[in-house]
Amino acid sequence: MSVILSAQAMEAALRERLAPTRLEVIDESYQHAGHVGANDSGVGTHFRVRIACPAFDGKSRVARHRLVYDALQDFIDQGAHAIAIEVL
Repeated sequence: MSVILSAQAMEAALRERLAPTRLEVIDESYQHAGHVGANDSGVGTHFRVRIACPAFDGKSRVARHRLVYDALQDFIDQGAHAIAIEVL
């Protein structure tokens, strides 16, 4: 059984964990059809996160990305193959 991950669920997790001031989660899976990590449904594997968050203040790019990955670890464990992060 494959799990379908949603941008809405990821957004809810990020809002709960990081309280961002701006947030957009986009499922870009359809753009990766036939690539490694993609599934036949065209959803739920490749995401773009655009985020602004007070928790990022004073942190390096790597530390900011780690906060996002930590907040989304359950999704990664369930099969999110790629998460592109844009800190706003």
